[in-house]
Amino acid sequence: MTDLSLSGRVALVTGGTRGIGLATARALAEAGATVVLTGRDESRAKEAASAAGAAAGLALDVTDAKAVSALVRGVAKEHGKLDIVVANAGIMEDALLGMIKEELVDTTLSTNVAGTLHTVQAAARAMMRKKSGAIVVLASIVGEYGSAGQTVYAASKAAVANIARSAAKELGRSGIRVNAVAPGVIETDLTSGLSEDAKAENSSRTPLGRLGRPEEVANAIRFLVSDEASFITGQVLGIDGGLVL
Repeated sequence: MTDLSLSGRVALVTGGTRGIGLATARALAEAGATVVLTGRDESRAKEAASAAGAAAGLALDVTDAKAVSALVRGVAKEHGKLDIVVANAGIMEDALLGMIKEELVDTTLSTNVAGTLHTVQAAARAMMRKKSGAIVVLASIVGEYGSAGQTVYAASKAAVANIARSAAKELGRSGIRVNAVAPGVIETDLTSGLSEDAKAENSSRTPLGRLGRPEEVANAIRFLVSDEASFITGQVLGIDGGLVL
């Protein structure tokens, strides 16, 4: 019998105000975890926390390493521990190779790569104290296989996947598991700008014949942080309906 209960666990979800992050916060809370979610805007984070059944919604800019460290320490101190961290905060902006601007590179890498690294580093420090914990970072199938017009985003998500792999090798002996999920085309705010033709094309290319839902990614994350996944670490799990088969 499967046990996906997270009762008694304390979880932090960055970028938890919408899309996959919000769905993840809700899934973890429904499984019994005490969840704290973050977003850039404090009022929106509080609203999202209420909607997801989370214990708190806090403002956080993941590009600020000191702020990330302070927030993680604060959550661990307030709740006595930190069992689960989902590093979901990220951005996506498309640009053809010849049109990529320096600020796009800086913003994408500082948020997606440095922000994820800050979060994993702070989480590891908090989890070391009790020699256990589960961390999930948000990669992308684009980071694994590339995509025209998404060179910067693809590079950032490839880095995120390798943060998971490398951190898993380093932290395993401390009882801390680190995995990544690599979503395909999911119906979120990030993909809302796609035309209906583009959505139809992506659906037709996907063996399951449709786009993914945030809840489907959230359910995979819930599994990865549960005891059912206790011997899984350093993996990048594709959640794409078979798009890259």
